[in-house]
Amino acid sequence: MQMSYLAVFLLLLLPIPFAASTLVEKKFKQCLMTQLDENSESIEKIIFTRSSSQYPQVLEALEQNPRWVNSSSWKPLLILTPFHESEIQAAIRCSKELGLQIRVRSGGHDYEGLSYLCRVPFVMVDLINLRSIEVDLADETAWVKAGASAGELYYKISKESKVHGFPAGTCPSIGIGGHISGGGQGTMLRKHGLAADHVVDAYIIDADGKIHDRKSMGEDVFWAIRGGSATSFGVILAWKIRLVRVPPIVTGFNVHRTVDEGVKNLIHRWQYIAHELHEDVVLRVIAQNSGDKSKPFRATFNSLFLGGVDRLIPLMNESFPELGLQAKDCTEMNWIQSVMFIAGFNIDAPLELLLNRTTTPKSSFKAKSDFVKEPIPKSGLEGAWKRLLEEEKLATMIFEPYGGRMDEISESETPFPHRKGNLYNIQYLVNWEGNSKEASKGPLEWAKMIYRYMTPYVSKSPRAAYFNYKDLDLGKNLHDNTSYSEASVWGKKYFKGNFRRLAQIKTKFDPQNFFRNEQSIPLLNSHPY
Repeated sequence: MQMSYLAVFLLLLLPIPFAASTLVEKKFKQCLMTQLDENSESIEKIIFTRSSSQYPQVLEALEQNPRWVNSSSWKPLLILTPFHESEIQAAIRCSKELGLQIRVRSGGHDYEGLSYLCRVPFVMVDLINLRSIEVDLADETAWVKAGASAGELYYKISKESKVHGFPAGTCPSIGIGGHISGGGQGTMLRKHGLAADHVVDAYIIDADGKIHDRKSMGEDVFWAIRGGSATSFGVILAWKIRLVRVPPIVTGFNVHRTVDEGVKNLIHRWQYIAHELHEDVVLRVIAQNSGDKSKPFRATFNSLFLGGVDRLIPLMNESFPELGLQAKDCTEMNWIQSVMFIAGFNIDAPLELLLNRTTTPKSSFKAKSDFVKEPIPKSGLEGAWKRLLEEEKLATMIFEPYGGRMDEISESETPFPHRKGNLYNIQYLVNWEGNSKEASKGPLEWAKMIYRYMTPYVSKSPRAAYFNYKDLDLGKNLHDNTSYSEASVWGKKYFKGNFRRLAQIKTKFDPQNFFRNEQSIPLLNSHPY
């Protein structure tokens, strides 16, 4: 006698033993075959169970942080690698029928591994096979499927045009589906804003398995998914993006400075000028220890300028003469080469390197973020540098300047609220080898320590954070029915005053809270158990 779906659901509330797990896998496959009118052989090509010999390879194919894939528990019950949206629609319906959750992976960069781990049985939908890109230069747009990487998008644009680009992230392997969903900041944000600011349409599958475009989802949902966590509302299939014009020649430089060369004074001064530079200039600061306490503090001034060196030098000498930038420090290139430059590749290397979907070498990492509204005094920065050097593992603070176009966009234009008034964003990042609790203990403590130390110097009420630098230390949903007030602990840090509107839209579009995770948008009318 077959077990009823109710019995299967009750089993899912408990840790799943192998026999029950196998039963659920069988039920799920049967359901998919019914939904898709396919035979078992076809289904086997897109679904991987824990007992499959290919399961570890598929699970680890896109992993960017070894912390998550080596976890001994909470891994996906099944991994689905669909080739067609109908297979995702079927997976959603079957997951609901069997009481399973859905987690989506587009690039594997989720900082807290929410695509990889879940306390209850779940299906990972891996969008690796849904990554086609269609560029239309006539109206300067492109349709990008959610499984495409940023590198694949940049590469495709460069093959179609020498005067178009797209303002998204610096890491080529990030998945476009999730990156745009969280906002998507990059080296052209001062000129063009965020990736999410350039979305003109989208396809999303809702909790009933229906596919919506901008018109059918409505303007509220379209607003919500452009920076407000699209995975809280459905499964993003594709974005229609508006390309931006880029000059035929751009300029990049990496200026390295040590303590003996006055790097501490330079960073302090940088705070006053970086957000006020011409919008064609993004001047980042990457401050690091070396992972070796015997070596000194160092920093790199990393820049992309949308123009030639002859125009850049006068701008920098006028605004930041202390840096001492010279023409010999600069490299002129085209836009796609600048993508390579910022990513750390040789600009004359094959562009096909941008198609590599995994980062190398790989190490475990933890990140946190802040926004700064007032320059930090020298004494405050001195304490940060001291703590940076105290960490034995490789620790980094990345300073991303705002201003320019970011000052011109309203906080409520999209869910991403961190616009006017921010001097810069900080990402705190620590890397280490090994995946044991013992190996991670020191680095995780350092991340919390530097974050505590920086409290007096960063944004307040709320202390803001960037959603794409996801951080569960800020708070998380502890159960399926987490209340709006409980979730506000972390939600207002990411979304500020937009959080309530996100919850209102979530309540209407996904009233059963099917799409949920540890930091998903809650229902507005939910109540804790």
